[in-house]
Amino acid sequence: MISVEDALAKVLALAQPVVSEDLALRDALGRTLAADALAGLNQPPFAAATMDGYALCAVDHHPGQELTVIGEAAAGRSFAGAIVPGQAVRIFTGAPVPTGAQVVVIQENTTRSGDRLTLGSTLDNHDNIRPMGSDFGIGDSLAAPRRLGAKELGLLAAMNVDRVTVARRPVVAIIATGDELVMPGENPGPDQILCSNSFALAALAREAGAEARMLPIARDTEDSLRFVFGLAEGADLIVTSGGASVGDHDLVGKVAADLGLERSFYKISMRPGKPLMAGKMGHAAMLGLPGNPVAAIVCAHLFMLPLLAAMQGLSLDPRRVHPTRKAVLGADVGPTGTRTHYMRARLSEGDALPRITPFAMQDSALLRLLSEADALLIRPLGDGPRKAGETVEYLPI
Repeated sequence: MISVEDALAKVLALAQPVVSEDLALRDALGRTLAADALAGLNQPPFAAATMDGYALCAVDHHPGQELTVIGEAAAGRSFAGAIVPGQAVRIFTGAPVPTGAQVVVIQENTTRSGDRLTLGSTLDNHDNIRPMGSDFGIGDSLAAPRRLGAKELGLLAAMNVDRVTVARRPVVAIIATGDELVMPGENPGPDQILCSNSFALAALAREAGAEARMLPIARDTEDSLRFVFGLAEGADLIVTSGGASVGDHDLVGKVAADLGLERSFYKISMRPGKPLMAGKMGHAAMLGLPGNPVAAIVCAHLFMLPLLAAMQGLSLDPRRVHPTRKAVLGADVGPTGTRTHYMRARLSEGDALPRITPFAMQDSALLRLLSEADALLIRPLGDGPRKAGETVEYLPI
């Protein structure tokens, strides 16, 4: 068995970056920017008022100063002329500041009668003007690589970028294996269970920006496995669940090897998820996950998601793939043993740090507890017992 850290490094070494493609901005949510995007204009494109009030020359910015109002400026409708000392322009938030003006006095600090304006006895020391280009300027960039979320799309739109270069979605072929499996909606026999792994793994892959293809269940025969592996042709990543152990019916490793798998490793010193396999099948990377649902999902978080990120050009540094957080233990825990343990746990509010409490049951087949967990408490290999109140590390899920 190898450590989680060594296994992750070997998994990331399997990453073959996908090609990039040009995409309309409206379709880019969740995609990974593959080339820097450059601003085509200044933002704001002009000096703009940040408050409703009056624009005037700096030399007139004195308590009690009297001025003549010569016009008005509003958002989308600027004042066409220029002002000189002794003049003011009524201005509204977002409007271009007229030529000649250096200050906007808020309307609460003024008194107006007709076209005569008198500044109040108290004035603030802000000019209430947002300078041209203070957000970004022509040629400023949004640097790649990065995942494009709502705030990035908003920035790109403001930069007048209507198309972006993004990484193609990695194609993930997902194969559940086992005679005992039936699909949701079917009536399982007395010795059968529902196939849940494929749905969870496909959802995780899609959330990570990939295209997920759920292939038919592969039965516990070499012919069935070969057939379903054949349906994975063209995928960037093949993910199997089940059949990766050493039982008489665990045929994934043998069939994959017959089909050309170059195995990177098999078995990790972690729980849940010891019987995990990884390697290369032709142009595709392959992950052979355990069949127990919790083990499969935990391994997907630890290995499949970082691999998909690397394929899209995101960080390949194993030290930054799983940035852990700190919390205070809410209950005593025993020693870890010979494998790193990722315990399903619940977070709650604490003082300086959140409180983390692992569930008493950690059976790798219990999906309900996983659905209620919001963290994986990390118990390092060989760690001793820990008391409630000690600081520990966790991964959010």
